[in-house]
Amino acid sequence: MKKNIIMAVLTLILSATMLVFVGVPVQAESCGSAKQCITDGLTASGTSTTPNSFSSVLTTVTNILLFLMGAISVIMIIVGGIRYATSQGDQTQMQSAKNTILYAVIGVVVSIAAYAIVSFVVTQFVG
Repeated sequence: MKKNIIMAVLTLILSATMLVFVGVPVQAESCGSAKQCITDGLTASGTSTTPNSFSSVLTTVTNILLFLMGAISVIMIIVGGIRYATSQGDQTQMQSAKNTILYAVIGVVVSIAAYAIVSFVVTQFVG
């Protein structure tokens, strides 16, 4: 019974808090057309209204992929280290763990080389 009363009071407090903060009306400014409203909103948020160039899109995609490759490689190095530590002297498990770590390090090297190549190509040909 006591638990139900506490839950009811907490629910009431949460509901009142939501009404206070979410229920605040915001006055809309008249901005003419929908396009003008969108442009004003983008400007207010600090976002550019000009479309991105090909090189900036390519750079963003490359940076995201490089981050993913690095994260996956670090995870695989950790997995290989755990497998190596838990192998209990079994040569096949130790060799498999060493290969996992080796391939993860090779993956990091390949991703860094790919980043360098893409950066070079973008700066030379796209500008």
